[in-house]
Amino acid sequence: MRLRGIRTIEEGNRFLAEYLPVYNKRFSVRPREKEDLHRALPRGLDLDAILCVKTERTLRNDFTVAHNRKLYQIEETTKATKVIVQDRMDGSMKITYQGHPLRFREITERPIRETKPSIATKRRKTYIPPADHPWRKFKIKNHHYDRKRFLESQI
Repeated sequence: MRLRGIRTIEEGNRFLAEYLPVYNKRFSVRPREKEDLHRALPRGLDLDAILCVKTERTLRNDFTVAHNRKLYQIEETTKATKVIVQDRMDGSMKITYQGHPLRFREITERPIRETKPSIATKRRKTYIPPADHPWRKFKIKNHHYDRKRFLESQI
């Protein structure tokens, strides 16, 4: 089409009207048998689910899924961590988990997180035993923790 200088849709349509019969005549093949050998679609086979673009997405803790710059809220409780988003050929979309469709709706903004009140913890005052406590009276002879005696013994 570029070689013929076709620049508009109208010119392209006129070109196709003369080109398609030549193309079909050149590349068409006659069938061996005249009977239609196509089989009927089996029952229970969802052809739309097969012929779609499937994308795995993470289901967040607030049951939202981000897909194509949009946010979707799953309206069912599920234990899923990953879901499959199906973009179908007719323009519709389905979200499934293990082959089961999930109810969802598009939301414009993320749900507001509940802020948990912070728990104020009181610092415990460290316990310092009094001077007459039994721990302070326990002594080991010539040990460096008894600083005065240790220094005196070194002189």
